[in-house]
Amino acid sequence: MRYADDHLLGFTGPKAEAEQIKQNLAQFLRDELKPELSQDKTLITHARTGAARFLGYEITTQHNDTKKTGRYRRVNGQIALRVPRDVIKAKCAPYLARGEPAKKTALTHSTDHAIVATFGTVYRGIVQYYLLAGDVFRLHRLQWVMETSMLKALAAKHRSTVSKMAAKHKARIDTPNGPRVCFEARIERKSRKPLVARFGGIPLQRQRAAELADREPVRVDYPQKELIARLLADTCEICESKGNVQVHHVRALADLAHAGWQPSDWARIMLHRRRKTVVACDTCHDRIHSERPARPLTQ
Repeated sequence: MRYADDHLLGFTGPKAEAEQIKQNLAQFLRDELKPELSQDKTLITHARTGAARFLGYEITTQHNDTKKTGRYRRVNGQIALRVPRDVIKAKCAPYLARGEPAKKTALTHSTDHAIVATFGTVYRGIVQYYLLAGDVFRLHRLQWVMETSMLKALAAKHRSTVSKMAAKHKARIDTPNGPRVCFEARIERKSRKPLVARFGGIPLQRQRAAELADREPVRVDYPQKELIARLLADTCEICESKGNVQVHHVRALADLAHAGWQPSDWARIMLHRRRKTVVACDTCHDRIHSERPARPLTQ
């Protein structure tokens, strides 16, 4: 049985008592469960003057004597989640050259749909991971960097300009938060809905009810021509029904092949084909996610 190794404990009291709790916890783990507590990773942080790192977030306690609701300072003492600045810098780095957004040369031979889908999937994964943060708006920097890099890749492919590519692919879509501007590329299909890839269109506003999966956002490398051919077939690779298909992906095939665990039908298909993607209809895609529910931040 696995014992969870990521924990964050909140404590109100003197630092000496916190140190004693840490020692008691280390002894319990060593005596009862056998693992050793990592002294380098097990830190005691003052929540008001510092920030604890947990699952990629910074966690701190808010304090602001100037912000009041009525006569009370209701902000004080409230727990806040933040996007670490070094995370934003690291996520931007693959799309920068000499400090400026640069085209991804490896993508310039792909289709417009594949280019937009690649950037859109990575960006959407990062944003959705950090929607619990009160300062998720800081990801505007990442949005601009990735958007410019994507448009430069499209411009290089068509020997055109960034402004022309922006005008060509800009679209307005309806979302639960109202109309949003994004970039999209389409593959038209006779008598069927077009395949649509999108970048952006996600409001960078905190969502208190967002669910967090305990894993890093997935970076997807699409085998472009093969994947598009599978999408154009418009056939669910799990139940073989026709129409309204989409792609489900995993970080690594090893995640589906744990010893002693019988994989689901969709996992067996991916393992057999040695592919990190499976084309699924709406029903099968919903079932996949219901079998792998996201875990809340506190677990």
